[in-house]
Amino acid sequence: MSADAPVTFLTQDAYDRLVDELERLSTTGRIEIAKRIEAAREEGDLKENGGYHAAKDEQGKQEARIRTLQSLLKGAKVGEAPTSTGVVEPGTVITAIVAGGEEIFLLGSREIAVNSELDVYSEASPLGAAILGLKEGAKTSYTAPNGREIGVEIVKVETYNGQ
Repeated sequence: MSADAPVTFLTQDAYDRLVDELERLSTTGRIEIAKRIEAAREEGDLKENGGYHAAKDEQGKQEARIRTLQSLLKGAKVGEAPTSTGVVEPGTVITAIVAGGEEIFLLGSREIAVNSELDVYSEASPLGAAILGLKEGAKTSYTAPNGREIGVEIVKVETYNGQ
């Protein structure tokens, strides 16, 4: 793993779920899509064969998901969510005033919060990078993708409880 490869915090449950998904996509998923492509290919003219093109498109998306999962799992730090010490870190729930409005979100991977109503921001996102390492009460700002400068105040940092 290169020095600048992202490390993603994952709960054991999220890690296990992603390993299972990768295994399924890499084995039976590939076999199923190959059969669909072959069946569509047997229908004749590939230029006007919608089933063939749809299956090839799905194959591309599946292979992209496999690469994403491999990368995510390779750089994953697996364990319990860190116990909050009032410092923003991956795997914590943040209450912050962002652009004047209160937001509550999880800092980390979207894969952790699959069954949660929480918004999720990656620690590599502009907001996540700006607040990483800050303590409750700290204020900062970040530049949004549209070029606007957005103010942020950390109100509370909590341990993520899986909800």
